[in-house]
Amino acid sequence: MKPITSLLPVWLRPSTGGSADEDHAGALFGPPAIGVQPRRLDLSEGVCASLVVTGYPREVGLGWLEPLLTYPGRLDVALHINPIPPAVAASRLRRRLARLEAGARSDYEQGRLIDFEADAAATDAHDLAARLARGEGRLFQVGLSLTVHARTPAELEEEVSRVRALAAGLLIDAKPTTFRALQGWITTLPFGVDLLDTGRTFDTSALAAAFPFTSPDLHADLGEHAVLYGVNAASASLVMWDRFTCDNHNSVILARSGAGKSYLAKLEILRSLFTGVDVCVIDPENEYQRLAEAVGGAHIALGADGVRLNPFDLPPGAHKTKDALTRRALFIHTFIAVLCETPLTPPERAALDRAIVAAYHHAGLTADPRTWTRQPPTLPDLATALGNDGDPAAGELAARLAPYVTGTWRQLFAGPTTTRPDSHLIVFCLRDLPEELKTVGTLLTLDVIWRRVTDVNRRKPRLVVVDEGWLLMRQAEGARFLYRMAKAARKHWAGLTVITQDAADVLGSDLGQAVVANAATQILLRQAPQALDQITDAFALTDGERQLLASARRGQGLLIAGADRVAFDVVASPGEDALATTDPAVLAALESSDGLGEFEEAGSGIEELELHTDLEQEGGL
Repeated sequence: MKPITSLLPVWLRPSTGGSADEDHAGALFGPPAIGVQPRRLDLSEGVCASLVVTGYPREVGLGWLEPLLTYPGRLDVALHINPIPPAVAASRLRRRLARLEAGARSDYEQGRLIDFEADAAATDAHDLAARLARGEGRLFQVGLSLTVHARTPAELEEEVSRVRALAAGLLIDAKPTTFRALQGWITTLPFGVDLLDTGRTFDTSALAAAFPFTSPDLHADLGEHAVLYGVNAASASLVMWDRFTCDNHNSVILARSGAGKSYLAKLEILRSLFTGVDVCVIDPENEYQRLAEAVGGAHIALGADGVRLNPFDLPPGAHKTKDALTRRALFIHTFIAVLCETPLTPPERAALDRAIVAAYHHAGLTADPRTWTRQPPTLPDLATALGNDGDPAAGELAARLAPYVTGTWRQLFAGPTTTRPDSHLIVFCLRDLPEELKTVGTLLTLDVIWRRVTDVNRRKPRLVVVDEGWLLMRQAEGARFLYRMAKAARKHWAGLTVITQDAADVLGSDLGQAVVANAATQILLRQAPQALDQITDAFALTDGERQLLASARRGQGLLIAGADRVAFDVVASPGEDALATTDPAVLAALESSDGLGEFEEAGSGIEELELHTDLEQEGGL
């Protein structure tokens, strides 16, 4: 056993006769003097007393230590965890079971009443032994110690009484460390030393429930892709959520303009990148460009000179499937319907189908997969095939496509694809597109992203973020495509995020409601008064939740995941805030000479992410 002085920090050890400079350097890190009393320590800045937990409840729930962690006074909580080797754990359990069974048998033979506490302990020990035998958990030696601080001894006595009362309310028995005040205080310091040595055996589930950084309102498991959403509005616990451990990986964010929905989405994107998730974003207002540039992502501005997307492109690895050409033809039907903005008549649909087949055949792409590596046709080729069809319906449809083939809107379609981005973060910006083309631009970019997601040669977790999803929801064909994507994303290890400020457009249609229903993660920020009734009915909100959404601050909202619901406040570091904010005043300050330095300093924290993603690209990950 080591002497106590060998376990003390340098500034608590007696002088060793070294130089005065060494003694002075040690004193800089601690109080100049410590007075040791039987139940307290007198420090230069006040007094403190330590408590050790000797009794625990029979069952604990998630976040059962949260009341202690969120105590309003100054309270240090130390949890010392030591794993018990499986062989030792099994031996101890056998001896414990033997004692309990022997006691129960003796009570029965002597005619004594049943000891219900011993009976419950025996049942728990049997269950624990069964779980250990199946490999479902392990045993740990856990010591829980508390240190209460105050300014005066009178205040300390009151604070200790409050803490012990709070612990008693949690069915925790906290005893003062009488004549061991110094050891109790050192045990709660961040040294990893437990001088009290009053551990209690915990199994894996009970210990996991004591983890201090999880909200007790969320019951899903946290995997390797868990991200921080914010701080629990009802406590100081953190709200962490892993979409990839849910039934599906989709989410919806509904909020009024200015409530912070895009801000939250950017934080989730940035934090997801750190966990190895690839992200594709459809950005209607060029809000994600700074984020993409900061992390070394790709930014594609649709509508700019020379930027084109060809809807006739076949997906990567198309030759490995037998129906790739048929699926592409079906998408062309959806694309033309959205482009024309009105439903096609049966004769027009028939003429369009013939023209699609003719355009592909003219380009040399047939039902033979070996031909699918050739250059695909373009929209002008489809218009030519419609013009050569001879059917009046085909001619009328070709006339409706003229503005997009030879007119003022041809720059996005009239030619082969000019860019094929390949990055961990790809942002498609729609700001430069005319208002009439934003819906079809959203559809085109979704199609490009979907072809990337379904590439069997590059399987990895991905997020697809559709900002201002109402642009696609207002078109029946576009909403249907988004619904199909929401249904199938899980099969390809992808999650779809739909962000919209117009809840009425999403919830006012059957397809919109289906998209929301297929999102395991639903986030509601502040809502407009006109939409509260519809939101309340759709999400079965309580009166308190309704009031929260009606009066929520910017960045405050409600996370709904099945039966779990938690109100939270979005939190961001200065570097994240500089990349996510869209406040014009803040952006103007950042662009000024003084603000530019602050932005560069704030963005320095993501250099590690840039290096990580560059290495991934070089390594072909």
